[in-house]
Amino acid sequence: MNRIIVIGSSNTDMVIKAKKLPAPGETVLGGTFLMNPGGKGANQAVAAARLEGKVTFVTKTGNDLFGEQAIHLFKFEGIDTRFIIRDPKNPSGIALITVDENGENCIVVAQGSNATLAAYDIEDAAFEADSHDVFLMQLEIPVSTVEFVAQKVFNKGIRVILNPAPARLLPNELLECLYLITPNEIEAELLTGIKVTDAASARTAAGKLLHKGVRNVVITMGAAGAFLMNQDFAGMVPVVPVKAVDTTAAGDVFNGALAVAIAEGAELKDAVDFANRAAAISVTRMGAQSSAPYRKELQ
Repeated sequence: MNRIIVIGSSNTDMVIKAKKLPAPGETVLGGTFLMNPGGKGANQAVAAARLEGKVTFVTKTGNDLFGEQAIHLFKFEGIDTRFIIRDPKNPSGIALITVDENGENCIVVAQGSNATLAAYDIEDAAFEADSHDVFLMQLEIPVSTVEFVAQKVFNKGIRVILNPAPARLLPNELLECLYLITPNEIEAELLTGIKVTDAASARTAAGKLLHKGVRNVVITMGAAGAFLMNQDFAGMVPVVPVKAVDTTAAGDVFNGALAVAIAEGAELKDAVDFANRAAAISVTRMGAQSSAPYRKELQ
């Protein structure tokens, strides 16, 4: 089976459900409190594993209870944890999340050990992959590490998927190494300068990213679905509407599912449809990793 090598962050999410998100300086009395494993890298690794992907996860945790719990949970999900690094100096990452009654959220992250995941931390054995494998990364680790991995993997002819979140500008040298980039509307606007509001503006933004050297672009657009563009296709891949409870990990589930379908050899349009279905299920549940569906739920 083709492998998915996820390189990224691992956090513990502390979540409060509230009627509304607080304005600056405002205190809002919330309801339910949940403490869940999270972090974009970890969420995507778990999502891919639950969808029967063969997942190896590379991350850096603190030498603390949160790190211990995270690694235990990854093993429980069937993820290869051989390349996880324990940081003796910095704590594990923490995210504070507020979710309103419509499922919208605001998030503050203390990166901790995630911010110190350097290229030299990653063992050479983690790169022993072939052209059917897929590397999946995000931007909650240093961008210098993402650039190093992308260049090394690209030179081996292996596909790299980048979920460019949290949003930031990226050098063209990185974009040229990417098989696929998966921004949401906000991230696409930051990367291209084009405000994405519909299929037409998504097409313009995606075209700009293709011009910068990315081979395939998928712009995720929430309840509208996702806009896919490459040399052969340009158009929306719609999603079945659902009642959202918590959108916290929708993008992560989408990316994990997309990596699974691509590793299995699916056509990109079919892979996006598969990812849409997985993400739609995830928003009907609370939590990050806990919301990721299993393969049988999509069939």
